[in-house]
Amino acid sequence: MALHHLSRRRFLQSTAAATGLMVAPRLLLARAATERRFVFVIQRGAADGLNIVIPYADPAYARLRGALAIDPSQGTALDGLFALHPALVETARLYASKQALFVQAVASPYRDRSHFDGQNVLETGGAAPYEMKDGWLNRLLTLLPRDSSEAIAVTPTVPQALRGHAEVSSYAPSALRQAPDDLLERVQQLYAQDAQLHAMWAAAMEARRMAGGTARQNPAELGQLAARCLAQPAGPRIAMLETSGWDTHSAQNPRLANQLKSLDALIAALRDGLGEAWNHTTVLVATEFGRTAAANGTGGTDHGTASVAMLLGGAVQGGRVLGDWPGLGAGALHEGRDLRPTLGLDSLMATVAGECFGLDPQRVARTVFPQVATARPLTQTLLRG
Repeated sequence: MALHHLSRRRFLQSTAAATGLMVAPRLLLARAATERRFVFVIQRGAADGLNIVIPYADPAYARLRGALAIDPSQGTALDGLFALHPALVETARLYASKQALFVQAVASPYRDRSHFDGQNVLETGGAAPYEMKDGWLNRLLTLLPRDSSEAIAVTPTVPQALRGHAEVSSYAPSALRQAPDDLLERVQQLYAQDAQLHAMWAAAMEARRMAGGTARQNPAELGQLAARCLAQPAGPRIAMLETSGWDTHSAQNPRLANQLKSLDALIAALRDGLGEAWNHTTVLVATEFGRTAAANGTGGTDHGTASVAMLLGGAVQGGRVLGDWPGLGAGALHEGRDLRPTLGLDSLMATVAGECFGLDPQRVARTVFPQVATARPLTQTLLRG
């Protein structure tokens, strides 16, 4: 096909794919002039917060969950009400060292239990699906000092949370062999006289350099890749990582255990790979909505409402479980079936982002969540000064 039949971006992507340039899926990075790092991990599929941070002391928990109820003695006791799922071994160590806290009964404004709509609300930071076109992380970027006008995405498509006025380039994964350096050098020379293609190719080479030039697939390797990029003195300071597979309608216990082991490995890889930079890092883990309080008839749970969010990192003032626990009694459940939300996820996100980057949380709430009237910063301090 002749070049004029392709857009410049599609041509660059096609050329990069042919040279084996593409690196890891599900990772997006953005630069900002700060030593603080912020990582947003989205759990696509509606993670079951009740079996992640287990309300074992609530008498209704075991009754509603039946065979799905997690034995708290197998996990890590967090306080007199909650225990942590036994698969989260490294996360438990972070909690013990006061580098992790958990927020129970949290939810976005969305209530209708559609994955696509729920994820759209979570990523755009709106009050309803598709009312906002840009993403909450993109709007956050506009509040930060920037040393680069472009965010760098290492993902098949740019996630909705990073779409907006701040420019983002994306790179899809490839299973092809890596191209030899001399071929890449020749391509760079070919593009040298084209202002647009040269800039795009330079951004691609920068992403390749930060990623180490290798394809990454499993969660631990994804965490290592993100850490390697974030740890660089002139590297990005914001990352978004996508995890999927949290929709546990059946065979929930083994499936959830595997999901949590992978998440635990990802977090541990971030911690270990960041080294000293971990002390300036905040990781927020959140999902689009939770799951039903009661087990269903196929060994799983159905789409619910409130779930749990996790904050991890050396910057976190951890060792706590936050949230106004509503209880699981029949009269306490949302619509008679779901954990009732008592805290807005947007309020948590505004507070965390503000504290992480030294911004006024009220300003963050107004700018990042302009359509959510209830997005008010929390009164608790979540991060270390």
